[in-house]
Amino acid sequence: MRFTKVHGLGNDFILVNCYEEKIDLGKAPALAVAMCRRCFGVGADGLVLLLPPQQGDVGMRIFNADGSEAEMCGNAIRCVARYMYEHNMTKKERIRVETPAGMMAPELILENGLVQSVRVDMGEPRLERAEIPMAGRPGCVVGERLTVGGSSYDVTAVSMGNPHCVILVPDADRVPLWDIGPRIEKHDVFPRKTNVEFVQVLNRDEVIMRVWERGAGETMACGTGACATVVACVLNGLTERQVTVCQKEGDLFIEWAADNHVYMTGPATEVFTGDYPF
Repeated sequence: MRFTKVHGLGNDFILVNCYEEKIDLGKAPALAVAMCRRCFGVGADGLVLLLPPQQGDVGMRIFNADGSEAEMCGNAIRCVARYMYEHNMTKKERIRVETPAGMMAPELILENGLVQSVRVDMGEPRLERAEIPMAGRPGCVVGERLTVGGSSYDVTAVSMGNPHCVILVPDADRVPLWDIGPRIEKHDVFPRKTNVEFVQVLNRDEVIMRVWERGAGETMACGTGACATVVACVLNGLTERQVTVCQKEGDLFIEWAADNHVYMTGPATEVFTGDYPF
């Protein structure tokens, strides 16, 4: 089976073009676990499948390294858009991508015919507790106290098609992510688990974010997490609506625009192609 290794700021994926390769979707979770296992497989944070759409230009399904399916991934969708353009699957500069979270529309930013970055309309953030989803009384979750073990955290919950729990901290580098991340990810208040972002505000235009991704653990970057981070910071009165989100291997530029849509701009990189015994 032919695959392509891609990444967005180090958040890496195994991309399989199912127009050319045949995969039983029922076996995709087990395939993701095997292929994503570092040192024993290809190694990645997730498996991305390109599929014929019912509407739009392409369908995208994402399976995390633990085999669970993600509704949406901002870094992956940028990689999908660049792959489609550079592998002659489309010559559109704005591509409509079907995801379990709904239709997304990445736009290629070109220079002399080459892809420099990708801007994605990530849609409107969902803030009602039931839409996250998060247990509790109806309403938005902004700076709400959450007890985890013997510690308490003020959390803001946002859905960008997938759930996020954003926690503001004074120093993101000092957070023991490996300890706190999985506790919050699997907390009873999140019935479908959650992604967890720890965010340090540098100024009103720039923040640092570390992320514990649902089903993948700590990753170098998270596109939907960066979007949720900016929404959370605005709701808490800490930043403007256009913010650079600094992550381990680079930055994403996020805008929560006047139309209530969140726009994400960042790079997408193809690393190599290979054949996987299948």
